[in-house]
Amino acid sequence: MARVHSLESFGTVDGPGIRFVVFLQGCPMRCRYCHNPDTWEPSGGEEKTAEEIAREVLKYKSYFGEKGGVTVSGGEPLLQIDFLVELFTLLKEKNIHTCVDTSGICFPENGKNEKYDKLLSLTDLFLLDVKHIDDAAHKALTGRSNAAPLSFANYLSERGKPVWIRHVLVPGITDDDGALNRLRAFLDTLSNVEKVEVLPYHTMGEVKYEKLGMLYPLAGVKPPEKARVENAKKILRAGEYEKEPV
Repeated sequence: MARVHSLESFGTVDGPGIRFVVFLQGCPMRCRYCHNPDTWEPSGGEEKTAEEIAREVLKYKSYFGEKGGVTVSGGEPLLQIDFLVELFTLLKEKNIHTCVDTSGICFPENGKNEKYDKLLSLTDLFLLDVKHIDDAAHKALTGRSNAAPLSFANYLSERGKPVWIRHVLVPGITDDDGALNRLRAFLDTLSNVEKVEVLPYHTMGEVKYEKLGMLYPLAGVKPPEKARVENAKKILRAGEYEKEPV
């Protein structure tokens, strides 16, 4: 069983092609710009089995085409890694493209990666959301260190698993040129990055905080100006990613 927040049958922004997106419940981080605070609590959502989700996915398989498939997001999907393995086992039997949208925050520090090795064998693509390259800034932004996410990025690189990097651009928090250049330098150490996406911060989640009776952490922060977005895209070489020649 898994705790499922919601399902989206026709996603177009969570991986290649048309995607069936499964949003799992629960997240150990508290990102200040998070627009889905209703996904935080692990006890929320609705219990569903892998078989139930797989049956629902198959209803839409004809829409996936050559590039589409299933993306599991959150919350933080790797909190429920056993469910991911079970679901993706069923989906790969039907030759469906599989993708995980994650921060990597749950990657074990003890080096016991057996479950992750199994998941990698069933996953075609990872969308890795790098919140901030600097540890202190990452803690201030999310409440957690970035040690696990960066270790996870290296783990995926060592195993040659395709990755799209995502970076949310928040004025005054994640748009510093120095940090962006340090992030790019880190990405250049990885061998598996196929694409970089710069995601401009937006305020659409503010209404959710109001409905939940929560204070919005970034009240008053405006979305980044177009020039700052283009600057970040240039530094990170957003789009299809190719390393500069050494």
